[in-house]
Amino acid sequence: MFSSRSLSHLAVALGVVALSPVAMATDSIIKVAKTPTCGCCSAWIEHLEANGFEVTVHDVSHRQLNAIKVDLDITPAQASCHTAMVDGYFIEGHVHAREIRSLLASQPEANGLTVPGMPVGSPGMEMGEHQDEYSTLLVEDDGSTRTYRQHATPPERSE
Repeated sequence: MFSSRSLSHLAVALGVVALSPVAMATDSIIKVAKTPTCGCCSAWIEHLEANGFEVTVHDVSHRQLNAIKVDLDITPAQASCHTAMVDGYFIEGHVHAREIRSLLASQPEANGLTVPGMPVGSPGMEMGEHQDEYSTLLVEDDGSTRTYRQHATPPERSE
């Protein structure tokens, strides 16, 4: 999982009390770091709340947000517009609530989940019925990734 140093840096950056990895394991509130003007981040937070998650939001500068990503070893290829923490895992980008629940239920030895970039159709990035094909990735302890869930483009409708 994360080093105590990374968790402490994230906690300080988010303005919360620094927690040990053991204490983080029992935390069920999703803590989201985002920039104040990001509308899709707010829409993703609404998605989480609509799916029963308790969320605390920390508006930070772009510089602070980038520092959080660096502290958590989130690479540019894994990055999106917001970073969250829950139960010792990071959640990067527009990850669906059901995938977060699955992660928390299975508790894999991993750092977290990411939906890199901002794919259309992911939670918070809805644009009507349009949906890009995208993957939610599990970020392993060594930083490598594997597909956690593939999101396919819906089949074309006949008129």
